[in-house]
Amino acid sequence: MPRRALLTLDRIVRSSAPAQALALAVLVLVALVLPVRAHAKTILAPDLCHAESPVPAPAATRARAFTCSREPAAGYQNGTLWLRIPASAIPPSARHEPSLLVHYSRFDRLDVTFTYADGRKVVRSVRNGAFGHAWRIGGQLLFDPPARDAPLSAITLQFTRLASIDMLRIRVLDRGTAAIQSTALGLCIGAALMLLLVGTVYNASLAGSLRRQYPLWQAGWAGAMLAWGAIWAQAHLLIAPRLAGTFSAQTCSAIACLAITFAAFSAITAPGEAATPRLARRIVLTMATACSLLGIPTAFLRSGPVDAAAAMIGFLLIATMLGVAVCLVWAWRRGSQEARDFATAWALPIVILSSADMIGSNVGLWGAGPQLLVVLAAAWQTLWLAAAASRLHARLHLEHAQAQRGEAQARELARRDVLTGLRNRRGFTEDIEPALAAVNAGEGKAALLLLDVDHFKRVNDRHGHDAGDSVLQSVARVIATFEAADCVPARLGGEEFALLIHGERAATAPAIAEALRRAIAAYPHGDIIAHQPVTVSIGLSRARAGRAFRDLYRDADQALYQAKHAGRDRVVPFASENSPAKEAPVPA
Repeated sequence: MPRRALLTLDRIVRSSAPAQALALAVLVLVALVLPVRAHAKTILAPDLCHAESPVPAPAATRARAFTCSREPAAGYQNGTLWLRIPASAIPPSARHEPSLLVHYSRFDRLDVTFTYADGRKVVRSVRNGAFGHAWRIGGQLLFDPPARDAPLSAITLQFTRLASIDMLRIRVLDRGTAAIQSTALGLCIGAALMLLLVGTVYNASLAGSLRRQYPLWQAGWAGAMLAWGAIWAQAHLLIAPRLAGTFSAQTCSAIACLAITFAAFSAITAPGEAATPRLARRIVLTMATACSLLGIPTAFLRSGPVDAAAAMIGFLLIATMLGVAVCLVWAWRRGSQEARDFATAWALPIVILSSADMIGSNVGLWGAGPQLLVVLAAAWQTLWLAAAASRLHARLHLEHAQAQRGEAQARELARRDVLTGLRNRRGFTEDIEPALAAVNAGEGKAALLLLDVDHFKRVNDRHGHDAGDSVLQSVARVIATFEAADCVPARLGGEEFALLIHGERAATAPAIAEALRRAIAAYPHGDIIAHQPVTVSIGLSRARAGRAFRDLYRDADQALYQAKHAGRDRVVPFASENSPAKEAPVPA
């Protein structure tokens, strides 16, 4: 490679990560393309000597003179076209063990005659729907005559109703090289098709999780390219040999047009409507749709202006790809991450798809030509976009998780008292619902302690509201120490607190209430309000089946009122109408 080219490539690789990946892909493709001319001779159909005859071909046709100076007559598509490869066009290494590879299958019948120097002739034939053992992975037909001591003097090909001589590629090479190249071609195609299959499944599943259009279009593109690559490579003949020939080639062309439509829709919808001008999007999507509307019917033409129609569709394809490129660059400049990913992923496929017809048909990856380049480029694009979609999916998943955490935090804050950090009335009633439901079902016990800070108004009046807030916070800290799986504390409002005790510990509610009262009285509140003790009065009520929280609260509130009336700093259980209230003793 020239030094200037190496320096240029070095600058590209150093520029950015996407450029490194693209440069690496180009290097791989170049490395694959360069050695394909060894031990083989590629012969383009217009360079061969030819003759035409009607169908069926008269026996005298073989003896007629071939012309080597002009194109076949326009009517060859409806008749029989004879092509002759002279000995001068056959590589010396292939004259004793030749392999003839034909890279085109739009014909009704092909008869190949190998003529040797001793006058012997060997004929191999295939027809539409019956390729027998001649087909090979990579869209090729392989003809191997038996090895003979006499060298080849000519090869004659008789095509019946050949669709286009311009699309015909013929290679003559030695048998060992043909076997090696067929194996390498099969491995490349198999790997590319497997990647396309993975990309199809992955993007289809991603469309559901992201709820976006472009992964679905991308899945359509990958699936179409998977089908196109499999049919072009003739892999489908493993399970459906009768599809060999023209119909498969026509189906392949139709799928290619459909794939272009899917690809354009995927690339245009990925950045979002705001990233590109509406008019530009409509023009590109209209051209992409026209590729299918015009290309699919044209693909099934057997005669007529096939070459002209193919040229028109090729022009439409190039225009569509250029339009996609412009829209992606536009969206990229507007900061669309999806546009960056698609532009990087589509750089190589756009170049390949737009220039496939301009790539010399005698160049190409073990004879596969631009078709294998397209399959490899599609696999590259699918891999890159799968990685990009994975990053997007991970980012969206992270954002969704953060949003859920934020929402949960907001809900929790709405259930918490801002000053003390305890549950507020809403959070308290929500958290004790299961315990009260168990009581109503006869499967549990519960008791409610309702606390009120004694003489709290006096604290605010003498020491200020800041001191009052500090007292509430210190009381809350003491109550919070009693929180457990079966004890739920809360601040219900003002200086009023609550503690619900449920489960087995509900039976010891009076003892817990007394311990809580003592702990609050013993807490060092003197740092907050000197020379004034902080005590609480506690009303206790027990939950009973068939009663709501408001009933439990009303009973506890009534008991709390009795505790206040009896002198404060005490625990008073609720007394029913049939039993007198009993106060817990106040410590000395």
